Formats: sequence, C-alpha cells, structure tokens
Amino acid sequence: MPSLTHEALLLLFRNRPTLAAEMLREMFGVPVPPFTEARVEPAELTEILPAARHADLVILLLDGRPVLAIVVEAQLCRDPEKLFTWPAYVMAVRTHYRCRACLLVVTTDPAIARWSGRPIDLGPPDWTLRPYVLGPDSVPKIVVPREARKRPELAVLSVMAHGRSKDGLRMAISALTAAAGLDPSQQRLYMDVVLASLNEAAKRSLEAMMKSGYQYQSDFAKKYYKQGSVESGTHSVLTVLEARGLEIPEEVRTRVLASQDPDELTQWLRRAVVIEDVRALFSPSAPSS
Repeated sequence: MPSLTHEALLLLFRNRPTLAAEMLREMFGVPVPPFTEARVEPAELTEILPAARHADLVILLLDGRPVLAIVVEAQLCRDPEKLFTWPAYVMAVRTHYRCRACLLVVTTDPAIARWSGRPIDLGPPDWTLRPYVLGPDSVPKIVVPREARKRPELAVLSVMAHGRSKDGLRMAISALTAAAGLDPSQQRLYMDVVLASLNEAAKRSLEAMMKSGYQYQSDFAKKYYKQGSVESGTHSVLTVLEARGLEIPEEVRTRVLASQDPDELTQWLRRAVVIEDVRALFSPSAPSS
C-alpha cells in the first residue's frame, strides 16, 4: 500500500504540473523546450504496457503539440524491477505521444537517490537510460515565506527533503504560510505532510506555535489547532529555542515565562526561529522570520 510520503510526492506534481519541467530546467540544466501547457496524462497506457504495470505519473508538455513527456516516479526503496520497468515507461510514453521523453525520479532518501541515479544499460552499442533524480541533494531549502508563496508545492517538497535538518522548522513555517491561500483539501494534505517530515522537537515547536497564535498561521491552521493562551505562548518561545539546540540562560527563561503580553510573545517567537544568540531574543534590532 502506498505510503503518505509516496502519495504526497506525486500529488505535489499533480497539483503543479509545471513543477517537473521547472525542476529539470533549474536543478539539472535540462534544455526544456518552450511550452504553453503542462498537463497530467493517464499513466496506464494499457495498449502498450500490461495493465498491472504503469508509471506513477506522466506530465506532458505541449506547444500546440506534445514536445516532451516526463515520467515522474516516486521512489522510497531499492527495487531492482525498476531497472526494467522504468525504460519501458519512457519508451511507452514516447511511442504514445510521438515526442521526446525522460524519467524524473523523486525521493526523500539520499541513499535511494544515489541508487536511482545509476545509468541503466539497455544494450549495445551504447543504449543507456540516465534518470534525473530529484533527491535531498538537489532540492533547495526554502526558508523564506516570500519565496515559498511563489511555489507552495516546492516549499512542501523542501520540507520533505530537509525537514529533519536544523532548518526544518523555518522551512515548515514557510511552507504552511504558502499553503494558506490554497484549496482546503490541499492545505490539509500539506499540513499533514509537513508535520510528518519534521523531527519530534521541530514538530512539537510547530504545533506549539500554531496553538499560541503565531503570526504566520493561516485560517486553516487556526482550525487545525485551537487558539492557545498566553501561557502556551511563553512555552512556544522556549520550545522553539530548545528545538534549535540553543542554550537558554535562566534570566531569559524567567523573562519569557513572566510575560503577559501576547504581542510581545509573538515578536519573540518570530525571533526565536532565526536568532543564533538567545540574548538577541529581546533586541528590537534582532532579525525575525
């Protein structure tokens, strides 16, 4: 049964059909041909492949006619069978749409990315399929909400690839900020995926921030987590600092716990996400997320 991660990876490309072309161009320098439309096509192609065998996703780029077919495969484990089915998928869509075709493998595991990226020798004289692999090493870290809003799906993919790193919390905030204007069903999915992609400390911090009324929470997040009290706001500030591995001096902890001002706590919470020195928490000139 497909996992949440597997299905989420594919839904990101379904929800933004141009994402596959953007990643090929930006991450791998592929000369993607000009196109005016990108659409999701049926992946079964049963007239060419057996019904039980079909690609995860097929994205077709068109400029009046098909110009490039991109087979998108979400891969989370080693599967030697893919060395035979992946070439079949690519040739099937090439035959069906009468255009060039390529394979884009998407994974959140660095080891699987390395395995998936090996050239597949199809036969002599030098007939080789070289997959493009979008893994943690090639997915950018998106920590600025302004950038995340441009491409919410890429922001979520960024969290899936790097959510357990030290920047995971900042990326999660950016991704959920970007998701605020999307369809509620997409928001729900992206929320679940983001939370599942974080380590436990970052996950607790994000949940605490939402409960405390953090500035970046959307209307959706307010429904997802009920508004908290001033007390939860104080603990949110401390939880974020602890999740980032920062040592909290006793005087800082005391001052945070003593605050009764929701606006002040929100400002400190914003700074807690980005500061490197805990004492900068109270500095008006300190950066904030």
